[in-house]
Amino acid sequence: MTGPLDGVRAVVLAGMGPVPYTSMLLADLGAEVVRVDRPAARGARALAQVSGMTPETDVVGRGVDSVVVDLKDPAGRDSVIALAAAAEVFIEGYRPGVAERLGLGPDRLLAAAPALVYARLTGFGQDGPRAREAGHDINYVAASGVLGHLGRAGEAPLPPINLLGDYAGGGMLAALGIVSAVLSARTTGEGQVVDVAMADGAALLTAKLHGLRAAGLYSDERGTNFLDSGAPFYDTYRCADGGYLAVGALEADFYAEFVSRLGVDTADWPAQNDRAQWPRLRALIGEAVAARSRDEWAEVFAGTDACAGPVLTFDEAADSEHGRARGLYRRVGEVLHPAPAPRFSRTPAREPAPSPAAPRDLAAVLDEWRPDSRG
Repeated sequence: MTGPLDGVRAVVLAGMGPVPYTSMLLADLGAEVVRVDRPAARGARALAQVSGMTPETDVVGRGVDSVVVDLKDPAGRDSVIALAAAAEVFIEGYRPGVAERLGLGPDRLLAAAPALVYARLTGFGQDGPRAREAGHDINYVAASGVLGHLGRAGEAPLPPINLLGDYAGGGMLAALGIVSAVLSARTTGEGQVVDVAMADGAALLTAKLHGLRAAGLYSDERGTNFLDSGAPFYDTYRCADGGYLAVGALEADFYAEFVSRLGVDTADWPAQNDRAQWPRLRALIGEAVAARSRDEWAEVFAGTDACAGPVLTFDEAADSEHGRARGLYRRVGEVLHPAPAPRFSRTPAREPAPSPAAPRDLAAVLDEWRPDSRG
């Protein structure tokens, strides 16, 4: 084993969205994670395979073992309780009340293991009028107020893939909550329920914006602010070859560096922060950028403080000089894996590997997880 979470054991009821992502994060950092797949659907791994996924392409399944258990069978339910009692962490992503109906709610599991951290991942949380509603990332991000701020002025809100709700506000926040609760349990001997709602997490990501709004420095009209494509010096521009240049020259000295390298006469350009002239400034920057290819601009701005650089594809990012130097991605066979993060100097994370191809034997896992099995 390796990683800062070496020695932590987690049981996960198979799910979608943030649940497998949280499992991957914990496994990357050294936790021993076992997912419980249900035979009726052949489990999350089989569902992935039905949609064209394989163990090699199931990136979020890396480092996670699985067992197949019929949760409707009392013997199966008892085996999951036994697994949870031998672990420090239990994770489920069902709608409120479902785990209780399966006999696997927090009251029952904490009675069997008082120091257990019981994490629940949902869209709207365990209570409130929308708690039992179905939804996806777009719904949770919309309900948090975040989606209404994403997109250009005068255009419809733009869904940010499923990065903000499922992964940043859901899976990433769940991992932080779980580790925090494990630290508390190791100190106090008392476990607890960690209620992770993707709508809550998406809202939390906007903390800085609310300070700016209160200070009168951020408008609720999307696409009109410094960081949401409103400012012409914080946006993307099409290059001569159809590629794009990302510009983030917010500060005056960075902006001065940026315009000085455009290779055009900027003497009569509007002042950087003259909002009334932003449309003209945007057109001027766009015209200048359109004169060269993306890779030509990459050379112009490389190593400078202009805060400008090429918009890369995943493969280009992996094969870029910086990407190779940092190991930003790892190639596992033919599949590109984002490298585990953050980096640890003494307890490095696991190297990515293909997801396990087959479930493990439940009895073997239970035997390994006996309290005296650690030696």
